[in-house]
Amino acid sequence: MSSVSRVISDHPDVSPAMRAKVLAAIDDLGYEPDLLAQSMRSGETRSVGFVVGDISNPLLAEIALGAETRLRRRNYSMLLTNSENDPELDSSRIRLYQQRRVDGLLLSLAAEDHPATLALLEDFEGPIVAVDRDLPSSVRASAVLSDHRTGMRAAAGHLLDLGHRRIDLIAGRPLRYTREREAGLRDAYEDRRLEPTYRMFEGRLEAAHGQDATRTLLDASEPPTAIIAGGNQLLGGVLTELARREIEVGKEMSLVSCDAIALTEFFSPPIAVIRRDTRELGRRAAELLLQHLSGDETTQQVILPTEFVVRPSCAPPPA
Repeated sequence: MSSVSRVISDHPDVSPAMRAKVLAAIDDLGYEPDLLAQSMRSGETRSVGFVVGDISNPLLAEIALGAETRLRRRNYSMLLTNSENDPELDSSRIRLYQQRRVDGLLLSLAAEDHPATLALLEDFEGPIVAVDRDLPSSVRASAVLSDHRTGMRAAAGHLLDLGHRRIDLIAGRPLRYTREREAGLRDAYEDRRLEPTYRMFEGRLEAAHGQDATRTLLDASEPPTAIIAGGNQLLGGVLTELARREIEVGKEMSLVSCDAIALTEFFSPPIAVIRRDTRELGRRAAELLLQHLSGDETTQQVILPTEFVVRPSCAPPPA
């Protein structure tokens, strides 16, 4: 029994002959270890919970894939739940993970200040890593973040240098990425000593918000000459409204999208993007969580770069 146990736990103190014998017996018998019994003995479930807002979002799917790939290499399973961008569901999903005794949490929350969610996180005994979210100091958590500010500063700067002054940002909820993108937009105007004549519309990360905001902006007394869609889901709504009004992208309206998806590359003309490696975001979050699970209790903040990719959707404003 002890030899079998050492082989299953990958203990080094087993001879090659004994290892081969045990593995052959496992194969013949179709043996599967009892994970519940193992977790009761060790106090670990070898599982990690990940709360995401909307797994149908390609960006979040890439983040989840990057995290799951890294966790699997270390023999951890990842449990994935949707909060449907609802802060109340954030807290219920975290409570579910507590009941399942997960060893750690990865979080892409719908809200950063929801009282019920924060109370649960403050009591959570395992390590926590926030993905592109700022959590208050009352929650002991590490974070992996994207440098949204630098990418937005470059994108808005490019538009200003082309001659645009009325640049409008259609954004998601007032979370970290929205605040950082607005800061980058403001920086671009300040760098050129220009009045901050941009506008920003916040709302849900949905095509409907993208379309409604675009309609409102275009109906204003001073409509924009350039629009920045602060998310790939918003982009679809922006394009729908522009097409409905037969406004030609790259000629009558300049357009930038945050985060690269296939649509941005194959649209005609191709759409300029603020790009980041979303799969790497998930990998780094998982690596940081694994580091904490191995005993390192030092909270960390990792910031990953973004870059602006110029494409023909950006042109000087029409005369």
